[in-house]
Amino acid sequence: MIPWLEAHTPFPDVSEALTTDAPGLLAAGADLSPQRLLQAYRNGIFPWFSEGQPILWWSTDPRMVLYTERFKVSDSLKKTLRKIERSRQAGGPWVVRFDGAFEAVMRACAAPRKDGPGTWISEDIIAGYTGLHRMGYAHSSEVWLDGELVGGAYGVCIGRMFYGESMFARVSDASKVALAYLVAFVRSHGVTLIDCQQETGHLASLGAVPIPRRDFLRHLRHAIAEPPIERWEITPPLTT
Repeated sequence: MIPWLEAHTPFPDVSEALTTDAPGLLAAGADLSPQRLLQAYRNGIFPWFSEGQPILWWSTDPRMVLYTERFKVSDSLKKTLRKIERSRQAGGPWVVRFDGAFEAVMRACAAPRKDGPGTWISEDIIAGYTGLHRMGYAHSSEVWLDGELVGGAYGVCIGRMFYGESMFARVSDASKVALAYLVAFVRSHGVTLIDCQQETGHLASLGAVPIPRRDFLRHLRHAIAEPPIERWEITPPLTT
């Protein structure tokens, strides 16, 4: 039985998360205010639930993470990155930005996919994370082609800890391009690990690996105590 959280109820310790039936499920209820979301992320907790469910809070064990120095880039993606970087430097049709259209990136991530319905990203989720964006904690990486947003990724950054949330692509590899620029930037600012939350084959193909929750929490405690990244400005991806 998981606890129900009221507006001011603190989260239980992550060690109380379920280990069977719904492994990692910690609690339900509360709200998606920026303050609650920050409290969650600082404790290694994240929201994830489907339409019609109450807000569900998770702390998975093991935890899927991407060490920024181990980010995998295929040969074909390297070629794409070189092309886009040349275009970006020369003022061509391809542009990469941070934080130019945060809510638009979230809504694109929430939209129906070719192989299924829309994601779990609801209007309440969008409101909560755009609130974090206004506070300087949530950021987007965006790929633009001829003035149109064609790919992106977003997540939360506290200190030198980045928590990846979702990605989307409207043209081939655009989400991976957005991620490559994001990884290069945060790595250059001392972020060594990106939280990916849950294990998937797609994340594994990019270099993500599962680690014990205790190791993740140990890293998190040190990383969130570091000073925040002040200026989010595009730099060339390290893989080009």
